[in-house]
Amino acid sequence: MSKKKLGLDDLGGFVFSTDNDFDVDANNSDQIETPAPKDQHLEAHFSNKGRGGKIVTVIKGFEGNDDDLNSLGKTLKKKCGVGGSVKDGEIIIQGDVRNKVMEFLKHDGYSVKRVGG
Repeated sequence: MSKKKLGLDDLGGFVFSTDNDFDVDANNSDQIETPAPKDQHLEAHFSNKGRGGKIVTVIKGFEGNDDDLNSLGKTLKKKCGVGGSVKDGEIIIQGDVRNKVMEFLKHDGYSVKRVGG
């Protein structure tokens, strides 16, 4: 079931411009610069709601572009040896692997806090 589009942000930010010099790439939100790991404040959450009772670790609070978020998610999944996904600015990793994730993130210079359960 697909999510209903409700606003301009859901449509990609802009619909039409009358400016002849308008550049789509200059206004692209993917060009956001990602702060250094020491400037990031992440949270490692425990969750099993809405997943059929399955336990997952959710990493929230990442600031930066989608490519860097996907890269960090892929690295975390590989380090933990589990599956997962990246959705809505959050990294979802299968299982309660918060200790491994926090250890890896701290080793890489991120500030990470354990939240929940």
